[in-house]
Amino acid sequence: SLSKLQLKTGDLDPRLFSRLRHLQKLDLSDNLLDKFPNSLTLPDLRVLNCNNNKLEDVTALKQFPLLEELTYENNVYLTLNDDYKVMFLLQNLRLLNGKDITKLANHVRRVNSRKLTSKVTAHWEKFFRDQLPEKYTAEQVKSIKKKFLKSVQTNVVYGPSSLSEFTRWRVKMIAEEFLAYSLGLELNSDTEPEEKMDENEEESTESPREAAEDVAQVGDFSSYISNVTVTPSKRKRNHSKSSPGNKRSKSQASTEEEAEDVSAEPLHFLQCHSKGNSREDFKTQLWSCVFEPVLDSGARKDPIVSSSRTVATCGGESVCLIDCETGTVLKKYKVATEEFFSVAWTTLTMVISDSRKKAHNILAAAGRRGIVKLIHVAADFCYGEIKAHKKPIATVCFSPTQETHLFTASYDKRIALWDIGIPDCDYNFKASQLLVLETASIPLRIALVPTCPEQYLLAGCEDGCFAWNIKLDKGQKSRPFEAIFQFPDDESMTTSHRVDGLAFLNDDVVVSKSSKPGCIYLWSWSRSFDAKGKGCQRTMSAVILAELEWSTTDMSYLTLSTCPAKEYVFCGDEKGSVWMYNLSSYTTSWGSAKGKRSERRISPTQILKWPELRVNGEQPPEILVNNVVADPAFTYLVVLTSVNITAIWKKS
Repeated sequence: SLSKLQLKTGDLDPRLFSRLRHLQKLDLSDNLLDKFPNSLTLPDLRVLNCNNNKLEDVTALKQFPLLEELTYENNVYLTLNDDYKVMFLLQNLRLLNGKDITKLANHVRRVNSRKLTSKVTAHWEKFFRDQLPEKYTAEQVKSIKKKFLKSVQTNVVYGPSSLSEFTRWRVKMIAEEFLAYSLGLELNSDTEPEEKMDENEEESTESPREAAEDVAQVGDFSSYISNVTVTPSKRKRNHSKSSPGNKRSKSQASTEEEAEDVSAEPLHFLQCHSKGNSREDFKTQLWSCVFEPVLDSGARKDPIVSSSRTVATCGGESVCLIDCETGTVLKKYKVATEEFFSVAWTTLTMVISDSRKKAHNILAAAGRRGIVKLIHVAADFCYGEIKAHKKPIATVCFSPTQETHLFTASYDKRIALWDIGIPDCDYNFKASQLLVLETASIPLRIALVPTCPEQYLLAGCEDGCFAWNIKLDKGQKSRPFEAIFQFPDDESMTTSHRVDGLAFLNDDVVVSKSSKPGCIYLWSWSRSFDAKGKGCQRTMSAVILAELEWSTTDMSYLTLSTCPAKEYVFCGDEKGSVWMYNLSSYTTSWGSAKGKRSERRISPTQILKWPELRVNGEQPPEILVNNVVADPAFTYLVVLTSVNITAIWKKS
């Protein structure tokens, strides 16, 4: 209690307060405070009393995200508008000035935000979108941004006039976020001063109450980021000859043929999944990333045309949406008690406003808690969750043909198929389980067979590679596997091995990586899988087309990916490098009926070496590449590491 001490704002010393890491209740009533300093950093504060002060602004209270009870009665300058700001900023707030505001706060955060977002978007579409030429300069963008922000705050009205100041405040915030998202503009956080986290943020061992994540929202646009190196995109390609000791940041080709040099340049190195936003966090593992589908690509199914530069990444307690070109974290979604392992996109046709049907991208994210979170990204809203499994979920993927069908593969040795339904205009939805596939060991990677995605699913598991019949017209809801595949193992064939990488290169060629060091197999689905045979749990030999030469590490879970449109395979290694294989010269012969196996192992077209990064003057410890994914057009390559760094490369 620091009540009745004639305290002024300058008396609250951030250096002292930021050491009170476990303080839960603070009484500052009956003082002379006119505002809060921005960096008191009380990460565990739950109850705050500021009655009888001279406070003029409440936005600095957002630095106390776990606050549950707040009182600021008899601060003559504070109005109803401030109550609404506080309800929006403090996601866990239950009591405000002694009243239970849970229901109203939910309305403010959800319904109010949704309505304002659709009004802001409509205002842009109607009055401003056509003012921006296709190729615009920074000056044009600056000018239109200024006009748009002024116009939208004047013209977008909602709710009673007594709340007009709050509405203007939110509209400005939403408009800036909208511009950042749709035009990739840097966010200008002058809505209120941006808080920088305390340098030496310790990781809190206590997790907030379960209820905290029910209202976790995506709208953390002004995400904390530390670029860990001098922006590499600014570096000249011809490095000065005076420093031969430096590793080239430009990728190094491992083949003699320079013609094969893909040459990708490192663009950004981001540290955006830190626990508690600590810039000292080089431990959080990043696991999964997937590019956002482009909306409104009409009937064009050409993956090149419908390529995107926004990517969703996950690791630790957060999911981020990143613009690969600018390196901006557009959105960040956080659940304090979760560790996310997998993300997947789908596009649903929903009726959100004006009772018009429109396509919206939905992101599913899942991990250690066995729960799937469903996020409507454009609305910054996590609208639901599915308690899918009692054990962690290793990976999720949507059906390419049935947009509401989601597969979840779990440590409970089951792969479940869910229909997530389509949310109505109030985000009510009904999810149902359609199938359970029994696996003999933990499933790590799943892939639907491109020629028949509604009939067969392939999974790489801890103990082999399996296939299931997933056709829904069969009565059985719980199914054993239909086939297990054998692979060469030195002298003989074996089914028992960990398959931690699995993807299709085209309609028929499967790429899989097993625990046999130094080798990635390419094999034919149609020639390996005998669909005519009867019965379950049959053993089939994988018809190997080729082997790719890869690192000799015995490290597991470094997964691979493919870029079918460009016929590329990517796989990271235990040294931060990315192995890239251009297989376009092989696929035609593999596709022919008499397609022979390539005798020698195929070397990588190129190995992108990890550049020499300095973080606080030191190189990060051992860097494992857990995942590496290209967009469909192979413009960007996103590399996820074991040291909480997302690296983005661009093909030059």
